Amino acid sequence: MIDKLEINHLRMLAALYKHGTLSAAAGHLGVSQQATSLQLKKLRALLRDPLFVRTGHGMAATPYARLIEPHIGQVLAHISAIPLPGSVTPAQIERTLAICATDYTQKVIVGPLLRELRVLAPKVKIIVSGIEVNHLTQKMQRGEIDLAFTSDGYVPAGLISEPLFIEQYRCVSADQAMFAGGVMALDQLVGYDFIITSPGIGSFKGSADTWFERQGLRRKVVMSAPSFFMAMDYLMQSSMVGFIPTRLLPCDGLFDIPLEKYPPGYEVVAAYHPSANNDPFLRWLLERVRLLSI
Repeated sequence: MIDKLEINHLRMLAALYKHGTLSAAAGHLGVSQQATSLQLKKLRALLRDPLFVRTGHGMAATPYARLIEPHIGQVLAHISAIPLPGSVTPAQIERTLAICATDYTQKVIVGPLLRELRVLAPKVKIIVSGIEVNHLTQKMQRGEIDLAFTSDGYVPAGLISEPLFIEQYRCVSADQAMFAGGVMALDQLVGYDFIITSPGIGSFKGSADTWFERQGLRRKVVMSAPSFFMAMDYLMQSSMVGFIPTRLLPCDGLFDIPLEKYPPGYEVVAAYHPSANNDPFLRWLLERVRLLSI
């Protein structure tokens, strides 16, 4: 029968222990004496004990009521100690944070965030994995991944996406002669061999191709790399050109080719499951990311 006890039952017992009369207990709880009397009647039936008996000086606890008094106090104390969502500071939080991120966002976002967490939330453990799209929603729903950092077009349906910042591209090459020529026209640029970054699925079509087509131009893509870091490495070992995010530059061995215009940038976002929307630690974390990204 203990499993049928309610918090209000425990609070009523605590008030009777403290005040010793139904009227005083009712006043303490802010209810009528009749309501308190009815609750006591239900509790007597539930616990199969009178609990409190009338005396010339109010209500006296039975031996069983005295036996359970410390337990009632402990349960109510534990309930009162339950923290509200906004009352726990990052320094107090003990949890594991599972982050899924692209190579770019691991470098630009996760690295600086890690430094912050080690100082401001030292009890938080961190798991970082490479970005995935196919099963991301399911893994977040199961609690296997808490947060993903990626670009806007790679967020699967069913997840909440929050913009963090806009990243821009620069055109780079290891051929210093291209840099020495001043501002390069686009019709001259498309004469060079391009490398593109295509994470997940290899492809010779990149995000800038549509932009080139709007300029009435078509570039020649000769290589597809799985990450920006590998693309930069391949650029340093060849005469190819490629578009690299500005936050990864400058890079020793690569030269910025000034252009008359550049392809549009892309939006970097944080993605998470709707069930985590009111997670106070997640809200704090994303605010830190925005401050670090300025």
